Amino acid sequence: MPIDGGVCGLLLAGGQSRRMGGGDKCLRVLAGTTLLKRVIDCATPQVDDLILNANGDPGRFDDYGLPVIPDVVDGFAGPLAGILTGLEWVQENRPDCRWVASFACDAPFAPTNLVSKMFEAIKQQNGDLACASSNERDQPVFGLWPISLAKDLRRALVDEDIRKVDVWTARYHLVRVTWTSVPVDPFMNVNRPEDLAKAEEVLRSLS
Repeated sequence: MPIDGGVCGLLLAGGQSRRMGGGDKCLRVLAGTTLLKRVIDCATPQVDDLILNANGDPGRFDDYGLPVIPDVVDGFAGPLAGILTGLEWVQENRPDCRWVASFACDAPFAPTNLVSKMFEAIKQQNGDLACASSNERDQPVFGLWPISLAKDLRRALVDEDIRKVDVWTARYHLVRVTWTSVPVDPFMNVNRPEDLAKAEEVLRSLS
């Protein structure tokens, strides 16, 4: 598959944040800056456009100046619903973009070379799509998704009730792109209040 065409960044914030005690996890503050702002700053230079997938009142994100797109599948169907939402939004609104790069909004140390490294890996391995990996674990919410798979993903979600990312991606040539976890795992995510405290410690150690 040739690697060409624009890429739209998709920030995934559609979850219910139960382990954080509810509310918008991405609006929690880390060292004076919200998690969402940190991910926006990371993603913006890597993509041609940027959208936020979040459910509920979009007005709470007005300060960020991004299109806020709710899940196109009801019932908090997980990250695949967010990815489908991004793919279908791009089809309708940015037909010049052929790819969606997804970022989790609770990962304050996400890599600044995510998109370029995944593009290169897909090209070298003739892959269909890519996901990140670290610490011998896939990080499937950090991925590069071709717009051409939107219809297949909708069928999988709606008709087959597939919810696990790895079940769906197993149907394609998925390229896993590995990042080192030294000195910090770039995909460390903040799910609980104690994770936020740990991230503060990481920032201090890196400064």
